[in-house]
Amino acid sequence: MAIVKPFKGIRPPKNLVEKVASRPYDVLNSEEARAEAEGNEMSLYHIIKPEIDFEPGTSEYDPRVYAKATENFQKFIRNGWLQQDDAEHYYIYAQTMNGKTQYGIVVAASVHDYQNGVIKKHELTRRDKEEDRIKHVRATNANMEPVFYAFPDNKTLDDIIKKQTAAQPEYDFTLPEDGIRHQLWVISDDTDTQAITNAFAQMPALYIADGHHRTAAGALVGLEKQKENPNHRGDEEYNYMMAVCFQESQLTILDYNRVLKDLNGLTSEQFLDALRRNFDVEKKGTDIYKPQHQHEFSLYLDGEWYALTAKEGTFDPTDPIGVLDVDISSRLILQDILQLGDLRSSSRIDFVGGLRGLGELKRRVDSGEMRAALALYPVSMKQITDIADSGKIMPPKATWFEPKLRSGLIIHSLA
Repeated sequence: MAIVKPFKGIRPPKNLVEKVASRPYDVLNSEEARAEAEGNEMSLYHIIKPEIDFEPGTSEYDPRVYAKATENFQKFIRNGWLQQDDAEHYYIYAQTMNGKTQYGIVVAASVHDYQNGVIKKHELTRRDKEEDRIKHVRATNANMEPVFYAFPDNKTLDDIIKKQTAAQPEYDFTLPEDGIRHQLWVISDDTDTQAITNAFAQMPALYIADGHHRTAAGALVGLEKQKENPNHRGDEEYNYMMAVCFQESQLTILDYNRVLKDLNGLTSEQFLDALRRNFDVEKKGTDIYKPQHQHEFSLYLDGEWYALTAKEGTFDPTDPIGVLDVDISSRLILQDILQLGDLRSSSRIDFVGGLRGLGELKRRVDSGEMRAALALYPVSMKQITDIADSGKIMPPKATWFEPKLRSGLIIHSLA
């Protein structure tokens, strides 16, 4: 059963939250972070991407960078840009995009639940990315950014969310660059706090939606600290990591598409002929064409859009991995025809999140940067949980959750 608890969040004062809050560390590069933080010494980028405080080109893995994260974190607290709550709380974090609102409960989740499989994953982690986050958590002694979990719809928690969000939020702001609204409520009611703890304690599993590397890092640092502490009791803050947990039905998963640098030496017609072995290929014209259902793909090639429908027998409908469109396209197109190898390291492919739209695929091909583009129908939350429950792992770059959590609204100290 899932073990969660309230915690003393470290947060910006209400009047500073828009200055402190930032995008997650892994959705932009160092130069983009440098540009976004320009002229704003309160931006969380100075803590989560502190290479921006060094000369351009400084590696984000430079040992000085982790030391700078600690120095800047202490500076933020010293200057009052971040302040710790006096009491332990759960928090409710709401995001509104395109008129739809999703409500998450911010909790401290047990690191042991990740080790024993109660917190379930659906992706592989890369050791270099894991090690980077481990070093960052060690240096700051905090979970700077929350991970993003899903849980089965729960009436008790839904009722608490409705009750709490009827009050005025602590934070309420909308970002001009994307129009996404962010709101935060602090739960101070002891009865609701206990009810939240009890409701999670009855759940057999939580599912990682986004943040596999941060989850792995938080768990590993917690276990390290347990071994290092001769007086370890089990209730220390390092036994927990910060997560925002959303009901499954509220989440939006977008398509995660592919752009291809070459056709593996094939002409366009040879490529289309190779596709016809396993797909029904239908030309759709020059207007953007989006896949309409599972097992249909959109191909953009030489200024034309094509619908590719996987033929019967090309996948096993009883296999939770084999039935995925990301697996079908990887096996039958990216590997069999294009021979791309490991998609996580191949330089011949790039991945484009669905929020950018299919127009971004067209732009990158029309510019000559890429040779062709492949658009996929998005996976469902049920497919993700089925795979996680089976203990299997999804192919790389399969899911794109939107909106992304805003960093800097709450921090969890491990001390």
